[in-house]
Amino acid sequence: MNPPFIWRREALKFAALALCARPFAALAQASVSSPPAPIRLALIESMSGPFANTGEAVFRNLLWAVERVNARGGIKLPGGARPLQLDRYDSKGQNEEALSALRAAMDDGARIVLQGNSSATAAALVDAIDKNNERDPSRRVIFLNYAAVDPVLTNERCSFWHFRFDAHADMRVAALMDVVKDDAALKRVYLIGQDYSFGQAVLREARRQLGAQRPDVEIVGDELHPMGKVKDFAPYATKIIASGAQAVVTGNWGNDLTLLVKAAREAGFNGTFYTFYGNALGAPAAIGDAGIGRVIAVADWLPNVQTTQSEAFYRAFRARFPKPAEDYVHMRLALMIEALVQAIERAGGVDAVPVARALEQADVSLYGQRGRMRAADHQFQQQLVVGVMDRQGRPGVQFDVEGSGYGFRVVKTIAPERAELPTSCKMKRP
Repeated sequence: MNPPFIWRREALKFAALALCARPFAALAQASVSSPPAPIRLALIESMSGPFANTGEAVFRNLLWAVERVNARGGIKLPGGARPLQLDRYDSKGQNEEALSALRAAMDDGARIVLQGNSSATAAALVDAIDKNNERDPSRRVIFLNYAAVDPVLTNERCSFWHFRFDAHADMRVAALMDVVKDDAALKRVYLIGQDYSFGQAVLREARRQLGAQRPDVEIVGDELHPMGKVKDFAPYATKIIASGAQAVVTGNWGNDLTLLVKAAREAGFNGTFYTFYGNALGAPAAIGDAGIGRVIAVADWLPNVQTTQSEAFYRAFRARFPKPAEDYVHMRLALMIEALVQAIERAGGVDAVPVARALEQADVSLYGQRGRMRAADHQFQQQLVVGVMDRQGRPGVQFDVEGSGYGFRVVKTIAPERAELPTSCKMKRP
């Protein structure tokens, strides 16, 4: 045999095998390639300190919404679907910590920031994001706000990069006044709130609307207290009773609300509480029977909204988070995530400017609840409901709150067109 011939024949055979193997190698490599990069959402909230319970409650709502999006395959984009990833950053209830968290989130690759439990913090974040987006277009950030309801954030201080999904304080006060104006027996009201931008806005608007709609009602107390620092509200409860007030109007939230209503109950106050957040986070249990028919709350949605779709939404959340202490669900947070998904898909990517422009046109529905974004000021428009506390099992109170045995019966529904208020926003767009 000819050795050189044999060598050439074997070499050609191996070369042919190598050529055939290349497609299979490419397929194998593709099969083990990395999954699509997630779209990171940065939640900046108090996860420690006196308002940690509010931060954890928000996290559960957002986690559930993100899980629902990912379960259906993620966000559909031209290059393939991408999942959402929710990262949490602890602001510790401090603006400086929140700004530090914003920088950390951006360094981690997040371009969508979520926050809400403090209008002062929201204002600080808006300022920082405005400056960042002007200075560094390659790292622009969009801010989704689900609970910071100082009206200035969508009026004088509106920003192209900021979108609010909660009704602002003036809208909520107007909804409460729809109930106040029908209470002919009410003659004396005590105003009390947390001493920062939001609390001040609530009392300012309550004074204005009471003067316009119920000039016969006397304001017998008008007081601000330090936010998150009062451990004993007994002195405030004593003043409320001494004033002869028949009702209290407050925007307090978190422990500042729970401790206030508990102190008032223990002091023997028998009047009505008109609240923004009296329907959760320990307040119903703290009030007990004294709150039946006397604690009123305004919200975008309540568990006892009497529709089949609403009931399905609430039951689905409780199936995911069954512990009574975890029973704090908000429809608007779910709608917010759906609006973000809609905007990213319409934009065809995650670049901030196209996504923000798509968010301006967001119109979403979920479990029978619909909301749309108003482009003029980035204020979400949806219906509001007002509920009154009652014992579970009574008509209209199928569900209680946090296992307390008390729930909220819907007594008034305000359609989106009636809840909507004018804006003074003069938006600067890129």
